[in-house]
Amino acid sequence: MPPPIPVATYRIQLTAQFGFDAAAALVPYLKSLGISHLYASPFLKSRAGSPHGYDVVDHTSVDPELGGEEALGRLCEALAQAEMGLILDFVPNHMGIHRADNPWWLDVLEWGPKSPYASYFDIDWQSLPRHPRGGVLLPILGRPYGEALEGGEIVLRYDARHGSFSAWYYGHRLPIGPNRYSEIIQKVVATAGASDQPAGRALLDLAEKYRGAHNPPREKAPELKASLAAIAGAKEVIGPGLRAFDPNSGEPGALMALHYLLERQHYRTAYWPLAGSEINYRRFFDINDLAALRVEDKAVFEAIHVKVRQLIARGWLSGLRIDHIDGLRDPHQYCRRLQRLAEVAKPPGSPPFFVVVEKILADGERLPRFAGVFGTTGYEWLNAISRVLLDEKGLTELDGVWRETSGEQHSFDEILIEAKRRVIANILASEFTVLARLLARIAAGHYTTRDYAAERLRAAFELFILHFSVYRTYITPSGPSREDRAIIAMAIAKARADWFGPDVGILDFLADALTLDLISRERSGYSIARDRQFAFKVQQFTGPMLAKSLEDTAFYRYYRCLALNEVGGNPAGSALPVADFHKTMKERVARKGRGLTATATHDTKRGEDARARLVALSELSGEWRQNVRHWRECNESLIIHSEGRRIPTRAHEYMIYQALLGAWPLTHPDAGFIGRMQSYVVKAAREGKQVTSWLAPDESYEAGLTAFVQGMLDGGRSARFLVSFEPFARRAALLGALNSLTQTALKIAMPSVADFYQGTEFWDLSFVDPDNRRAVDFRARASALAGVGSRPDWNALAAQWETGKIKLALTHSLLAIRREFADVFVHGDYHPLQVTGPHSDEIIAFARMSGRTAVVVIAARLLGRATDGGRRWPSPASWKATVSTGYFSTLRSLLAQQLDASRPTLDVSSLFDGVPVAVLHGHSARAKLAGPTARRALEMSA
Repeated sequence: MPPPIPVATYRIQLTAQFGFDAAAALVPYLKSLGISHLYASPFLKSRAGSPHGYDVVDHTSVDPELGGEEALGRLCEALAQAEMGLILDFVPNHMGIHRADNPWWLDVLEWGPKSPYASYFDIDWQSLPRHPRGGVLLPILGRPYGEALEGGEIVLRYDARHGSFSAWYYGHRLPIGPNRYSEIIQKVVATAGASDQPAGRALLDLAEKYRGAHNPPREKAPELKASLAAIAGAKEVIGPGLRAFDPNSGEPGALMALHYLLERQHYRTAYWPLAGSEINYRRFFDINDLAALRVEDKAVFEAIHVKVRQLIARGWLSGLRIDHIDGLRDPHQYCRRLQRLAEVAKPPGSPPFFVVVEKILADGERLPRFAGVFGTTGYEWLNAISRVLLDEKGLTELDGVWRETSGEQHSFDEILIEAKRRVIANILASEFTVLARLLARIAAGHYTTRDYAAERLRAAFELFILHFSVYRTYITPSGPSREDRAIIAMAIAKARADWFGPDVGILDFLADALTLDLISRERSGYSIARDRQFAFKVQQFTGPMLAKSLEDTAFYRYYRCLALNEVGGNPAGSALPVADFHKTMKERVARKGRGLTATATHDTKRGEDARARLVALSELSGEWRQNVRHWRECNESLIIHSEGRRIPTRAHEYMIYQALLGAWPLTHPDAGFIGRMQSYVVKAAREGKQVTSWLAPDESYEAGLTAFVQGMLDGGRSARFLVSFEPFARRAALLGALNSLTQTALKIAMPSVADFYQGTEFWDLSFVDPDNRRAVDFRARASALAGVGSRPDWNALAAQWETGKIKLALTHSLLAIRREFADVFVHGDYHPLQVTGPHSDEIIAFARMSGRTAVVVIAARLLGRATDGGRRWPSPASWKATVSTGYFSTLRSLLAQQLDASRPTLDVSSLFDGVPVAVLHGHSARAKLAGPTARRALEMSA
């Protein structure tokens, strides 16, 4: 049986090319590496060919493309034999739609509000113009509706097997409501000239039977379709007769016939850019083909957890990673229901069900206490590790280099505000407008606020959103928490500072609406339903709003140091002092955090080792400034000046140098790398939405951008640049590698669960997705692990650090230690250790302790001095610093063989052996660590 709380998780990306059986074959390797739980990407049935699995189309079945339920069973059997667990990345917030593979969505399109699944999706049925019975906007067309219709791109087809009619737009199926079958049949029979044929007469008789605007009722529809499919020769009549609805057939009135038929459905097809301002169903962020689910409805909750419940009951699942918890209307309610489900479903005697949530926390923000949730997926710890490795002085100089090179003088906060305005005006305009209108309706419903103009209410709400600094609050029907009130009050205060006009009471009204004070017992007359709807929908809106503005826009406009432009990070943030890092870790233990500690995920903006290299720039900032000036001069001939603009912009050119440094291969870049780099810079430019974007791509700019990358990496054209860049890149790579070893040690030794993203046992220099989802060569990793042995030769591995085997060996060794002392790392305390000496600021030292058992971890940071700026691998003698260890009895090295000491202080130079990390095992000198006197004694030494 796997441990109740994972020792370490390993995330894999399942695809049609790498399914359950391939994952099962990987189990022996992962077991040898030290992994306790396989952490799988979503594997319930998703859209055919899905590269990620987040576009689930059927929560009730296992994806057949991955091998189906039988293959999943084989994987679970392999895991059970290895005493490993399985964690599923579960998607409760949304489903994939717009194709022909989601039965719930297709039923909604066919029957509209009368569909039993209509309440499953968050659709504003009454907001679609000219659809009095309710309809949903489908922004699926590649060009305006009229052009697509005239071009014959929307085609009416008959499915003879099921006796049904559907309009098709390429791969999108649009079911025709059965109440229109009679008119279709009459028209196609007449067009085919088959009124006197047996099949034609049978079809007309059937049409007459079900004629009428409301015929057939839903319960009679299967009978109609079965009767239609049973008519002999029906296909031979209907096929030719469909010319009556084919604009390209030459049949008189065909175009208008098809148009009128489509207009009478429960949907309206539209040109895709219309989604930004007109869409009337809640989406996952701004992705039109991912429709949000109303999982707060108990029936929906039960429906989407059918298969999960079964897998838990079989003992196949040890835990869940809940995707996008902030998208749910009431995460507290959801977690309580999930906890009850798991408790009832799991086999008797099994350990607590392990649940973590994908949640991005702002600086200083804490995860709400969700029932049954062990913690987050670890973005906050990823950033804490990066920041503690940064040199603050160098970061300050990098700020100057960024401004000098780009010409950008705005602060990051100003850039973020402008990005939010862009998102409100374009990407999420529809969602924002719905909320603004609802706020106006609430105000109009009471005599004290009826004079607040709709436009002024909209302006106030916009200011609130612009200054809202976290992803969301967690107000429930019982009201807000103290933290929720503080967050809302801060945003309102900032909005008030920007407010002009006499109607200052609007902001008080808005605050009351958001906190539900508007409908408290002391105040009456407002619609309880409307205010709750507004407050809860705002909470579902602010997450996508901040994500699109921050991660997917501002991150791609501000390039001071790309290591900080990371999910959950602050691009304008500072380095984290070691003392503050220790404080954060102690708080994590005090809060009993058991979530994941990640350094890379499928959502991170770059590979963990690319980020570690860019962290090293803070120690090379002076040389970086000089080099950037030189490289710009070298590449001036590649710049395109056209119609008053520069391609690339100065900011994009600076971004390219950083991105190139982070991903630079240790051998000369080949065509594959150049292609990946070109794809990345185009994506980065589009995300920034300044000179090109996803909504309005500027092909000439993007062509110039890719040509610049091609030219700068062409040895014939850019020899001068490459001769300068390659040596500097190699030095940054060595520093990055050392940073990565410390990063690995901290991740594994920190409180909570170490999480690994597929393939990152070797150097991970990937770009943002989809680049980071490329296939992994597991065979090479397994072979390398087999050659490492239980006692690695660290100096030999350091001599060939470029291969990445030293990172694999350190990962393996540290995970073995974590497994041996699992109680220390999972449940133990965290105690900083005092470091003294000339190089004390370059060392992080702490002890993890449980009872009297202690594991001491010592790791290096700020490695520029010890490596002569990345020119050589450091020797142990590089560090003049000592660590106070007098509180412990004899300490035994767990990484190197030579140390066995009981001195009150240890020289760092005696601890490091080829790697800038040392791990020692000992016991506390006192019987009880937990006592306050013992705690104070240890902490005073730090």
